Amino acid sequence: MHAFANHVPAVLLRLDRNPFHHGTLGAVRSLGRKGVEVHAVVEAGGGPMGRSRYLSAVHPGPEGGLDPEAPEALLECLVGVSERIGRPAVLVAMDDLSAIAVSRMAPMLTGRYRIPHQPDGLPARVADKAELSRLCARWDIPHPETVIPASGAEAAEAAWRLGLPVVAKWSRPWLLPAGAGLRSTTLLHGAAEARRLYERSAEAGSPLLLQRFLPAGTDTDWFFHGAFARGGHPLLVGSGRKELSWPVRTGLTAVGRWLPDPAVEEAGLRLAERLGYQGILDLDFRRDERGCFRLVDFNPRPGAQFRLFTDASGLDVVQAMYMDLTGQRVPEPSGGPGRVFLAENYALLAAVRGRRLPFGPGAGRNAGTAGPAAPRTGRVEAAWFAADDLAPFFAMLAAFLGRGADKGARVLRGVPARGRRTARAVVRAPRQRGRQESAAASGGPANRSAAPPEAPAEPDELVTR
Repeated sequence: MHAFANHVPAVLLRLDRNPFHHGTLGAVRSLGRKGVEVHAVVEAGGGPMGRSRYLSAVHPGPEGGLDPEAPEALLECLVGVSERIGRPAVLVAMDDLSAIAVSRMAPMLTGRYRIPHQPDGLPARVADKAELSRLCARWDIPHPETVIPASGAEAAEAAWRLGLPVVAKWSRPWLLPAGAGLRSTTLLHGAAEARRLYERSAEAGSPLLLQRFLPAGTDTDWFFHGAFARGGHPLLVGSGRKELSWPVRTGLTAVGRWLPDPAVEEAGLRLAERLGYQGILDLDFRRDERGCFRLVDFNPRPGAQFRLFTDASGLDVVQAMYMDLTGQRVPEPSGGPGRVFLAENYALLAAVRGRRLPFGPGAGRNAGTAGPAAPRTGRVEAAWFAADDLAPFFAMLAAFLGRGADKGARVLRGVPARGRRTARAVVRAPRQRGRQESAAASGGPANRSAAPPEAPAEPDELVTR
């Protein structure tokens, strides 16, 4: 067990109003078990996470939310929290908007908080989908083919050229106005949809991107987590595979496994070094039909499943960053691959849909890859259940069942219609794209209007973490 000095408090900041964000609970437990005084700036009450025995206090976030372009309310909030704590603290941003806001306010928080040094507004740059596409092209990081149209006509043409369905993303999703019905990511099934969505660019506040759709399947979704010191020096890194997701095949990680993969790890390390990145990052990759890992998202903060990457001594990326920011030597990681992460609520929903949980004999095989065999299944890390901290699990269970009673009834009957269409697109996209390419090659423009547009996917159906 490595030495761990816990004299500096920690403040976890989450502006995303999601009471079931298990990553925040993971950070509370990770630092709290080491004796760190942990505070959280989250929604009122903190949700199930607020019941943790390892949490010293919950502080409400800025009243009325946050204007990303004018974070004065958040600055006032964090200054107030600092004064209540009475001494400097390590500040950990738990969502993209928090990371972007903290980076912009860092000079004004000097002396109150210890924050990773991020040059030139780096979190906003890497979270910007258009900028990420340009960085990948500059540094030869595989990325889905992306078009940034300059007109509605270009958007329609790009949709046909990339192949339908096509993924549409707003470059800076944190600028989307509340209540406008605009989603950060949408699956489009027709060129007319792309044209209409482009026409809302001024309302969205950032450019529209169109990306080639990479179908989901067995062994396609991977992620990379890392904690880095100044200059992109790695403290603790790891790659993993999404074994089960909710919604099935297209959603967030319900079950994940720590599996070393040289291509994923090399891409993550190269990005961090080129950017001079300090702090924690979470990268999402999707393997295409040719076996190439393509970076689809860059999150400048811990992923919700970061506790998957915990070495044999208990070190994880949040602890590594805390140690680095408090002047401690971070020990060399030892062991860890083979561990499994389980988000109980989402794994249950996925299991109800008929998917077998990836445990048991043969589950540790690196199915469908040409790489080395996966390590044997290691310890299972639960997102909510912990024998030494039971209250959050029971609070989550009560809130989850109460909030989702009517949704659960729909799940038992089957995925809603829009979800069914998305699932069909995931499975059939290669075949559909082939037919479209054949039609285009035959010179039949009338065929382009044959496929009727379908409703866009629900926003969480396209999440890749």
